[in-house]
Amino acid sequence: MSRDEQYEELLSNISAMVADENDWISVMATAVCELHHTFDFFNWTGIYRVTEPGVLKIGPYQGTHGCLTIPFDKGVCGASARSKKTQLVPDVSKRSDHIACSATTQSEIVIPICTPDGTLIGVLDVDSDELNAFDDTDISGLEKITTFLGVHYASIKA
Repeated sequence: MSRDEQYEELLSNISAMVADENDWISVMATAVCELHHTFDFFNWTGIYRVTEPGVLKIGPYQGTHGCLTIPFDKGVCGASARSKKTQLVPDVSKRSDHIACSATTQSEIVIPICTPDGTLIGVLDVDSDELNAFDDTDISGLEKITTFLGVHYASIKA
């Protein structure tokens, strides 16, 4: 199965698992678990939640410990939160604002999670111990999943 197909199946599975779920923590935990265990090169997978203006706090994750708090003005997660744009980092050693929560991380991708009206509710952060682990297929697949999460969040809060 191609990686595109894996992402399509993953989105379908996550959607089915959380279809009737109205607890946001359960939704986040389910999505993170499914993502983390689908791809062998995902060494840390988690969601940082917007808990107050300009602040991300760790939410559900899989892997070793992550940073507990990340201000919007720090790191790759902060850059994604500030810009509401996906951040792809093929080699974290070449990114001066990378926050090293794990010494083994070589590459990272961070995708904002926004409601349909554009409100940022968090970021999905995925780290890999491989250089250049993520590509356009991952950007597309992960952005579809974060779009789904933003829509689901809005439906819970409506």
